[in-house]
Formats: sequence, structure tokens, C-alpha cells
Amino acid sequence: MTLQERLDAYKADFEKKAAPEKLAIMHRATEDLRRSGILDRVLKSGDAAPEFSLPNSRGEIISSAQLLTRGPLVVSFYRGIW
Repeated sequence: MTLQERLDAYKADFEKKAAPEKLAIMHRATEDLRRSGILDRVLKSGDAAPEFSLPNSRGEIISSAQLLTRGPLVVSFYRGIW
């Protein structure tokens, strides 16, 4: 099973279980984002990401350029639930 197939199956399962009113809000928000033109500005596969600096878990500022000197960089976004 490809990643896309797995994602599609996950989405279908989620949509079966989600409350209709919440699902409607999510679909509306997704459509609003599409209409905003944001998809024209996102990085595509193979694009270089802009350099950035962010605090790590200890509050130290770490730059992407600094990390790239050690090899490839993987950036993961975590949406906290707090």
C-alpha cells in the first residue's frame, strides 16, 4: 500500500467517525485555504526550504544552516494539544 493510499484510508475512516458539524467546519476551512492561493506558495518536492532559526526544547536558538553542516535535515511539525 502506498503512502497516498494509506492517507486516503485514514481520511475515509476519520470522516466516517467525525461529527457531521465538525466535519463541515474542517471542509470549509480546507476550501478557504485553497481559495486563498496558499497552494501556489508552498514548497514543492525538491525545493530548498528557506533558512530559519528556532528555539530547541532547552530554549537555545538553533539555525537550520548550522544543522545542515552535519548532514541532511528533517523538519517535523508537531501540533500540540494543550
